[in-house]
Amino acid sequence: MKFIKIFTLIFIFISLTSSVKADLDKNLVSELEDGGKLIFIRHAYAPGGGDPNNFNLNDCSTQRNLSNEGKNQAKNIGEFFRKNKIKIKKVISSEWCRCKDTSSLAFGSFETKNFLNSFYSSKFAKKKKSQMLDLRKYIKNFKSKKNLVLVTHYVVISEALNYAPSSGEIVISDKKFNIIGTFKTNY
Repeated sequence: MKFIKIFTLIFIFISLTSSVKADLDKNLVSELEDGGKLIFIRHAYAPGGGDPNNFNLNDCSTQRNLSNEGKNQAKNIGEFFRKNKIKIKKVISSEWCRCKDTSSLAFGSFETKNFLNSFYSSKFAKKKKSQMLDLRKYIKNFKSKKNLVLVTHYVVISEALNYAPSSGEIVISDKKFNIIGTFKTNY
């Protein structure tokens, strides 16, 4: 009898957790439908951390790139936006190949902006302050009632929003960089 009570409590907890998550997802989609949001996306899954010592911005073979799981995750990101008919004014991406590949697989067309580039390694760390200033200036001048998608890196999202995203995570904020919600995507 005690086993049945425990099982029932676990079942109720799982059911409530699922319905709460579904409500949160609906609320986020509703926020996105309203438009005018910043949609930060950390690039899809690319195994490892940082970049190889021989990193060359113009040569994807020298960079850490999306795995097959990451490519599927990027496609799932795009499917999320298509399925929910979320209006997007523009998609901008870091110049790193893993971000460009995420953007391409998820959305098709995009443009690159160097203020979304990683400053994780010491080679690029000195650019952090100017990149953040350029990002804020770009957002201040961005005028649209539709959403803006920014495909970038952990360090950029962390610096801009004080939030630690996982690979392929969608982080929604207003134009003052206040987080509205997050959505994790599967590979």
